[in-house]
Amino acid sequence: MTKALLLPQPDGKLLPYTLGEPSPYPVAASPARSRVAFAAAHVVANPLGENSPASPASIDWQATLAYRQHLWSLGFSVAEAMDTAQRGMGLDWTATQELIRRSLAAAKAVGGGIACGAGTDHLLALPGVTLTQVKAAYEEQCGFVESQGGRIILMASRALAACAKSPDDYLQVYDHILSQVKEPVILHWLGDMFDPALAGYWGHRDPEAAMQVCLSLIERHAAKINGIKISLLDAGKEITMRRKLPASVKMYTGDDFNYPELIQGDAQGFSHALLGIFDAIAPAAAAALQALDEGDTARYRAILEPTVPLSRHIFKAPTFYYKTGVVFLAYLNGHQSHFKMVAGMESARSLLHLTELLVLADKAFLIKDPEMAARRMHRVLALAGIE
Repeated sequence: MTKALLLPQPDGKLLPYTLGEPSPYPVAASPARSRVAFAAAHVVANPLGENSPASPASIDWQATLAYRQHLWSLGFSVAEAMDTAQRGMGLDWTATQELIRRSLAAAKAVGGGIACGAGTDHLLALPGVTLTQVKAAYEEQCGFVESQGGRIILMASRALAACAKSPDDYLQVYDHILSQVKEPVILHWLGDMFDPALAGYWGHRDPEAAMQVCLSLIERHAAKINGIKISLLDAGKEITMRRKLPASVKMYTGDDFNYPELIQGDAQGFSHALLGIFDAIAPAAAAALQALDEGDTARYRAILEPTVPLSRHIFKAPTFYYKTGVVFLAYLNGHQSHFKMVAGMESARSLLHLTELLVLADKAFLIKDPEMAARRMHRVLALAGIE
């Protein structure tokens, strides 16, 4: 079999490319000792389901749960139903409840770490939505997660962003929910590059002012907050906030551009991880975290740094289409038999984008079986008329 391909270029030409050697990284690893590491896992669509932009999600449950087993086997905890590129973009609340139910049962069976996203995405952010409705929507989703025995990742709310008039409105809603949860939650602050509907979250468009609102909330509810994941793609802002957190509250980086340095940290602290890119680079990330546990920061950086160009490509603007690249890499590596997504999101990135993704994944030593990846890439190219 061959690892050779003819890949399209931006100028319209086809250039030869031969994939390198198989990934050297392990297929199993123990959980990291020095960092808490969550991977935000994608769902695998049912390729025979409707899964059009206006249809409820049809999910291949066997392949979806198998991918979670893959992440657990590499020592990661799973951030479930945290797929911010699909919740509200195809992954509806009915399907999300079934996903949470099944994944919690699977985690319990193998002793896998898991926490589940709870938000308000079943409440449309329409004109006239009220804070009372937002509170009720949060209560419904948080109540469901806890009724299934799950821990909560308290997701940012489009509906709250739509109706809040001031920082006090945000604090009122979060005070209400945090006063009711049974176990400490992970807060989630998502930047508008991931979701434009969240612009001005915490009542301020200035990130520094927004940070102060969020910190005031954390300080008065520290006993109910395990940590906060921030996804602002700005390492400096994350470090600033990390240094201001109460000692009991963890910082979970959601920065898919700068994660190596943020997880490694500095003399004043470090970030744990709750990352979408860890879905795609799990074997490399597991090996890097093992090196960090052993104090081998040179090896840690040597493993992770080649993954950064890949991550920045996957998460390039429009960032909210990042999951297309994650699913494509899972397809290339044999974790699913097809390149289909709920809501038809496989069409959200161009063939040129996917071509560059393949090359960057190869250079990051993330192609498990180069011959299989080449065969699968040939199929994708053929659909574009490149035989």
